[in-house]
Amino acid sequence: MAEKWEAVQAKIDGSEHATTSSLTMRQLLTGDSSPPSPDVTPSPIHTPLSESASPNSFHTNAALQLINSVTALDDEARSRQRILTFAAKRYATALDRNPADYDALYNWALVLQESADNVDPDSASPSKDALLEEACNKYEEATRLCPTLHDAFYNWAIAISDRARMRGRTKEAEELWKQATEHYEKAVQLNWNSPQALNNWGLALQELSAIVPAKEKHNIVKTAISKFRAAIQLQFDFHRAIYNLGTVLYSLAEDLLRIGGSGSSKDVSPNELYSQCAIYIAAAHALKPNYPVYRSALRLVRSMLPLPYLKVGYLTAPPAGNPIAPHNDWKRTQFVLNHEGLYQLVESEQKPSRQSLSSKPTDAAHSNRSTVKVGIPNIASVSAFADLSLPPGAGLCIDTIDGPIYLVADSWESLDGWLDAIRLVYTTFARGKSDVLAGVITG
Repeated sequence: MAEKWEAVQAKIDGSEHATTSSLTMRQLLTGDSSPPSPDVTPSPIHTPLSESASPNSFHTNAALQLINSVTALDDEARSRQRILTFAAKRYATALDRNPADYDALYNWALVLQESADNVDPDSASPSKDALLEEACNKYEEATRLCPTLHDAFYNWAIAISDRARMRGRTKEAEELWKQATEHYEKAVQLNWNSPQALNNWGLALQELSAIVPAKEKHNIVKTAISKFRAAIQLQFDFHRAIYNLGTVLYSLAEDLLRIGGSGSSKDVSPNELYSQCAIYIAAAHALKPNYPVYRSALRLVRSMLPLPYLKVGYLTAPPAGNPIAPHNDWKRTQFVLNHEGLYQLVESEQKPSRQSLSSKPTDAAHSNRSTVKVGIPNIASVSAFADLSLPPGAGLCIDTIDGPIYLVADSWESLDGWLDAIRLVYTTFARGKSDVLAGVITG
């Protein structure tokens, strides 16, 4: 299973750009304004070109020499490279006139970074790494002149990540991945509303976790999970982060099995992690059913779902019609979630077998008026909720068109799983993909 998973466990790099209104450098070169493919790392953002003339400094000449000596792979790449070379000369002249022009430095760094993508791997000089290193130097200069240039920190982190990836599982790569995470963190500090930066931050942490000593790995992976989750919370249909969260949960489950358990009574079990992983993979597939990598991953993890449901677990609920009942009257019971809604199982169906789970949840719900049932189309929002009127635990508020419904999860970590699952099901409904998700969980 692990060997097969590695074949499809391609992490989806969200190397998109925080400023979505700008075209990428590649879009500028090709005239294509369509979104980048999910299995190709998009180029960094591009800001408007500025007029410039000829360079005269040593560093300018060195950078231009790198640009001029790029040997492109094919005719299309050579055409792009001619445009990039022309742009580099303009930025060089702008800097010759005004060395403090951080916009010119930033754009020149983008040119170097894009040129690195054009390098023929069989050419002797310049190397892709040399171009990326020079791009990093330009980003460093630009951010020194303008410390709030969040796009520069973001694209700088992408360039560092590319350099780290070339070095495999080495100590040098470890240091570069650490630098990349620091720059993504800075980009997020300067622009918190960037799901792409959060997703890439999570990817860099995931790569770092594969290199560091085993005792450091668990905490880094947990941090990566938090970054992917934060990206999804900013953009509920961000399928790349959804998929990446699934892969990191799978890896965590594998690691826990390898060491013989969860390591702590507070940690989630490997089986629960596998089940969570499958939820995110299923949701990514439902949102983008034509992506081969999602389809391949789903084939491997679908059996880890509590079919014919997406999620099964325990929540504490109040008596029917009395959300402010005394805490002693609230009952911890089993709930199930599918593409249609969230349902509380009646006592006779607690701890259901696979066979009993095949019955319709609505049948069980209608058999007892005290059960909770929430149709997905009726949900307005779902959020964590803390209030003294709720029993101890992690409060959950589902705001529906008929009013709020309050439930309590066993822990805040468990609550995160419920929040994500409900939001993902609602997002697939809102995007018109409920039928795809239904096909996943009902076969």
